[in-house]
Order: sequence, then structure tokens, then C-alpha cells
Amino acid sequence: MAEMNILFDEERLRKLIANLNILTGLPANILDPEGRDINLFKGHPPFCRMLNDLPEGHERCVACDRCKIQHYTADKGFQFYRCHAGICEAIMPLFDKKRPLAYLAFGCYLDESPLEEQWEVTRSRLDWYPGGADALRPAFFQFRQYSQKELRAYAETLEALSAYIQLKGMILTAEQTDLQKLELYLDQHYMEKLSLASVSQELRIGRTKLCALAKELSGGHTLSHLIAQRRISEAKRLLLQSSLPISVVGEMVGISDYNYFSKVFRSVTGSTPSAFRKNGLKGGGISG
Repeated sequence: MAEMNILFDEERLRKLIANLNILTGLPANILDPEGRDINLFKGHPPFCRMLNDLPEGHERCVACDRCKIQHYTADKGFQFYRCHAGICEAIMPLFDKKRPLAYLAFGCYLDESPLEEQWEVTRSRLDWYPGGADALRPAFFQFRQYSQKELRAYAETLEALSAYIQLKGMILTAEQTDLQKLELYLDQHYMEKLSLASVSQELRIGRTKLCALAKELSGGHTLSHLIAQRRISEAKRLLLQSSLPISVVGEMVGISDYNYFSKVFRSVTGSTPSAFRKNGLKGGGISG
């Protein structure tokens, strides 16, 4: 089966989700097949904003979205769960025949159980939060509680709405080009041990053509250079958005030898990892 691009009609989906929020007070959102937020909804609750303002909090939220996609086990419709911070959410797939095109999610809210009990669940999961979880308590108590009856009604409405989304062509598919396949594969596997032979085999693209695609994507360079670019792009983000040791950053992007990581980093950026982190933090953002 050919790999597909997922095409979102973001304008119509954004309007639909905004209207749902106005009517119900519950944020809804669309995630792509990998569990990535396609950024349709901006009005996140204060609690969620406070978590996502921190690099570690954002990473935990992103990982939680991926995890709930991977562990969707319901026969159909919504699966209800608590996120990494103990807040109630729900998710269901939007199918193209038997394959999920995207996921419809809603939350964040609290259920009918006593609020203090729910806060203790959340508090126990936030021992990593700087200054302690109690700093988030006022924002936690701003979440609205929903009864099971309200949640069932909302879920059934969204399940019906999912058919409307597909009927109106708000989410469509298109076959991926070989160039897109290569770019997506490197995005998902850059941290692994890669070679011309292994990538060629995985993508079922001949080596000569693969070299030509790599040259097109990298601006005239080899596949090895393209892989290095992707690894260093992620390394730059980790250096500025975390306090991880440089050696750990190297390992996370697929280069376990510290000296070799520094060499590759310098060849791509013109700077050492430590100098890049120091200058980037001083300047307040990712450069280059």
C-alpha cells in the first residue's frame, strides 16, 4: 500500500473546533496519525499553558499525545483517560477505510469524583515541576467538572461530527512522493543507526535515486550530510530547551561518541555545542 500524505483543511477545522468550544466550554483538537498536535486550538486552559511554558512540561505533553495514540484500544468511539498530569481527556480515530487519518481529541476537564482527590492524583504526578506542584493548584481548580451524562452526550455529538468532517473533505489523503518519504523517514528515524543501504532497503528506493533525492533535500550534499543536518537540528533544540549534558544530547540524536558529536555539530553549524548553547541562551532563542 502506498504511503499517504494527510491533508487538513485547517481553516474549516479551526472554525469548527472554535465553535465547539464556544458551545460546550470543552476544548477539542485534531492530532495527526503520529499523535502530533496540528495546532488548530490556541485557547488552552491556564494549567496546560503553565505546563507547556516549560520545555520539560511541553515534552511530557507531546510524549503523552504520542502514547495515547499508540495505546488506543477501544473497539470504536472515544477512549477516556487521564493525561500525564492527571487531567481527564478523550480521543478517537478518524478512519479512511481501516486506517486512521487523524485523531479527534477533547479535554481538558475533571470528572465527578471529589476535586481534592483528583488534585492529589495530579499533585503526585508533578514532582518534577519547578517550585513544587502546589504552584499549579489555583490553575487546576479552574478546570470545569463534567458529569458522565454530559460527557456521553458530548462524545456522541463528536462521533456524529466526525462523519461530517470526512463527508465535507476536511481531512484528505494524497500519495507521498519519494522525496516526502525520505524526509518523513529521516524525521522519524534520525536517532537510529542509518546508512545508504539501510535507508534504501527501508524505503524501497534504489541507491542512485536515493542519493539524488538526498542531494535535492540537502542543497547539493550527500545522504550522510542530510542525516547529520537532521540530527544537529534536533540537537540545537535540545541544547537550548533543556539542561541535558551535551553528551546525552549527542546520544539522543544518534551520535554516542562525544568527540564525534562535537565534530559533526561544528561541521554543520560552525560552532561547538557548548558555545552554541551559551550564545543561544544569551540571545534568547534558537539561531541558524
